[in-house]
Amino acid sequence: MLSWDIILKKMKLKKPKFWDYSRPNFFAYILLPFSLLTFLTNYFKDIFFSNTNKKKFDKVYKICIGNIYVGGTGKTPISIEIKEILTNLKFKTAFIKKNYPDQVDEQKLLSNNGNLFCKKDRSTALEKAIESDFNALIFDDGLQDLNLRNIYDISIVCFNAEKGIGNGFLLPAGPLRESLKNLKKYNAVFLNGNDENTIDIQNKIKKINPNIKIFNSKYLITNLDNFDLNQNYLIFSGIGNPDSFIKTLKHNNFKIIKNLNFADHHNYSDYDIIKIIEMAKKYNAKILTTEKDYNRLSSKNVENIEFIKIKLKINNKQELVQFLENGYENN
Repeated sequence: MLSWDIILKKMKLKKPKFWDYSRPNFFAYILLPFSLLTFLTNYFKDIFFSNTNKKKFDKVYKICIGNIYVGGTGKTPISIEIKEILTNLKFKTAFIKKNYPDQVDEQKLLSNNGNLFCKKDRSTALEKAIESDFNALIFDDGLQDLNLRNIYDISIVCFNAEKGIGNGFLLPAGPLRESLKNLKKYNAVFLNGNDENTIDIQNKIKKINPNIKIFNSKYLITNLDNFDLNQNYLIFSGIGNPDSFIKTLKHNNFKIIKNLNFADHHNYSDYDIIKIIEMAKKYNAKILTTEKDYNRLSSKNVENIEFIKIKLKINNKQELVQFLENGYENN
C-alpha cells in the first residue's frame, strides 16, 4: 500500500479539507489517477502477501483496532476501553503497537493504561507478549499490516462519527487507505464522536457487510472539574481530527478565544511553545491542549499548559462485552 498518509506526516502537512467533503470536488478528481495506484498496490499485495500462519498464535486472543480513514478516528481510546473490558473478563491483557518515532504520544497513553509491547515490527512485539504469558492482545493499529492481518480473531474498524467516510475516495484523492468494500472482511465498526446522526454511514456500512457489528461512542472529558469555565482558553493541537477536540470543548462550555492547529503528531519546538505562550498572554487566556499533544512536549515546556483527559463512552457497552466474549469462544 502506498503510504500517502506517512508522506503527509513526513512533510508536516495538514490533511486536505476536501478529503472530508461529503462529495468529491475538482481537486479530488485531479488526484484520482493516483488513487488508482493505491488500489492496484492494495490488490496485488492481497494476492502475493498475507501468508502468516494463524495457528502459530491460536492460544492467544488477538484483537486489532484500526482504521481505513486516515487519522483521528479514536483507535487508541477504543483500545483502552476494550482493554478494560477484557481485564474485567479476567484476561491478562497487553497492548501491541509498532514503534513509530513520531508517535510517542500514543505510546505514552497506552503505557499509562496497561502493559505495552512496542517494537519496530508488530510480529516481534507479539512474540514478546506471548513469552510474557499474556493471553489477550490488543493491536492499536495494524489492519493493513500484511504480516499479521490474517491472524486476528477480531478486526475492528474505527470511523469518526462526524467525518464518516469523507468524500469516499482512496488516498490521495480522498482519506481512505483501502476500499470500503474491504469492510466485508472485518468484524465490527466503531463510530466515535459526538455526532448524533450516524444513520447514513450505518446504512452504507450495512449495505457492504450486513453482518458487521456497529458500535457508537461519545467523547467524555474525565478531568472537567479541574477547569474554570469562566476563563478564556487558547487551545492548540496536532492531531488527526482537531474538529472533534474543538467540538468536545464547546459541548462542555469552554470559552475558546483562539485555536491553533498543527500537523498530526507535530513535534513541538521551544519556539512553538514560546509563540503559544506569548499569544495566550495577548488574549489573557489559559493554554489548553489534548493529552496526546501534552505527551509530546518537553518537560521544560509543560508549565502553565493544561490538558484534557478524554475517554470514550460506549453507548451499547454490554453488547460489546458479549461481542468480545463470543469472539473468544468462536476462535
